[in-house]
Formats: sequence, structure tokens, C-alpha cells
Amino acid sequence: MDGSSQYNHPKLYPHDRVMKAVILPFVPQFVRPNHVTALRLLLIPFVLWLLFSENYAIGIPVFLFAAFTDALDGSIARVRNQITAWGIFFDPVADKLLIGGVALVVALKYFHPVLIFTAIILDILPSVLWASTRRSGMIMMANIWGKIKMVLQVSSITLLLFGILLSLPVLISLGQAVLAVALVFSLIAVITYSL
Repeated sequence: MDGSSQYNHPKLYPHDRVMKAVILPFVPQFVRPNHVTALRLLLIPFVLWLLFSENYAIGIPVFLFAAFTDALDGSIARVRNQITAWGIFFDPVADKLLIGGVALVVALKYFHPVLIFTAIILDILPSVLWASTRRSGMIMMANIWGKIKMVLQVSSITLLLFGILLSLPVLISLGQAVLAVALVFSLIAVITYSL
């Protein structure tokens, strides 16, 4: 399941360099990026249940940790040259399930439904496009637009969750505005064929 040789010398993003200096020295060598992605997939039901039950005091940290694993698995893969076909496919699947799930369970109650469903459709569209053309051998990987989109989506959800927890409607409104900005980057990610 390794197959990393076909993805030699991946491009490092600025956050990869920060992770390499600050976080990755504490991540044992036996931990592979696919392990981290699998952990995120396992955490999603717990995140959704905690937020659905309105247990925000625990749900928010678990959500933030799950979202952080997205940056972690990607950085491990690129820095340690451990990119695999499994990771290329399941990493964005895990992201979409996490963000889309939280959007449907929580954000739909507070944000405009058109905004939520547009975000979900734009998030899924690149994967659908890739699936329809994968026989051509094209490998679809994240680019900077997809990464910015993900950061904005996580920021939007985080603002919303803290707005709910702290009863601060201004944070909820700010979260909705950030999600609207994320839509612009989602559209660019679709156009540039990025996950």
C-alpha cells in the first residue's frame, strides 16, 4: 500500500516547513500519513455525535483535533515522501466527510441553507470530475486553492462552534461570512481541478 516511489519529491507548502520544524519531530517514524487519515475517518462519527448532542465543550476540541490531522497527514506525506494512492483518495474523502457532516449537523441550523449546500456541492465536484476521468491515469492532488478553501472552511466552522458555545452571535455571523469567502476558493479549486 506504500507506492510512494511514483510521487517522488513532492512540493512542500509553507505550513509543511512549519510542521517539519515544530510537530513532525514528535511524530514517530512508524506513524504513516495513512494512519493519520484513518484516525480522522474514525473520529468523524464521534465529532458528529458530540456536536449533534450539543456537547460543545468536548465536541469543539475533538473537531479541531480531527481538522488538524488533515494538515498533519499531508505534511507527513510530503516531508517524508510517503504519498500513496490510498492517501490521495481517502485524505480528501475524510475532509469532505468531516466538514460536510458538521455543516449538515450544526451549520445548517445557523447559516443560510443555500450557502451550506453550495459549499457541499463545490466540495464534492472536483472528486466527481476526477472519478469521471480517472481511467485516463490523471492523478488529482490538492493545490494551494484547495488548501486555502479547507482552512477557511475549518475557520468558519470553528467560529460558528465558539459562537454557539459562548452565545456570541457576532462569531456566528463572522463564521457565515468566512464560509462565503471559502466558496470563492472552492470555485477556484474546481476550476483548477484541485481536491
